[in-house]
Amino acid sequence: MPQREPSETRILTVASEHLRKFGLKRFTVVAVAEEAGMTHANVYRYFPSRVALIDAVVDVWLKATERRLADIADGPDPADDKLERLILALAKANRDLLQEDPHLFAALSLAVAKRHAISRRNRTRVRALFERVVDEGIATGVFEPRDRDRAIAFVIDATNRFIHPASLALEADVPQASVDTRLATLIRVILRVLGSGIV
Repeated sequence: MPQREPSETRILTVASEHLRKFGLKRFTVVAVAEEAGMTHANVYRYFPSRVALIDAVVDVWLKATERRLADIADGPDPADDKLERLILALAKANRDLLQEDPHLFAALSLAVAKRHAISRRNRTRVRALFERVVDEGIATGVFEPRDRDRAIAFVIDATNRFIHPASLALEADVPQASVDTRLATLIRVILRVLGSGIV
């Protein structure tokens, strides 16, 4: 990962604080620049628009989450354990963001809904981690799908309800215990399907 310049890092730090404090509606490049001790023209040298700056803040969170998921995928556990942990970790990261940092969650939701580049890249990288674990399961005989691509699509489709920001926002008031129980049931179904050759 390329090293950020000090000014760029400072802008991102301040922008992150402002987004978390003020939300999307009150977030301005001028205010970020003022607190960072520079002109807004200097901010635009690093981030060409307000949207680009907000996306950069979201991207920092996305990449940190991706690193945690990659640690799971790279671990020594059997593929079925890894897949369960991947699903749980991704669902928890997004759910925690909704509950603990609603303004950043709103920015993430917008990036996903508008198919911003950061969202598309994140989706590709996360999917690659799921693919790697499913492939490992196939290679070791833990998973025996009839069609590898259909099996991966099944996992992505099945978990979408517990991971996609729009779905999480719709049921933000559902008790966590209920969500956890439903997700645990779904994971058992996924593992059974992958191991039995149904897809």
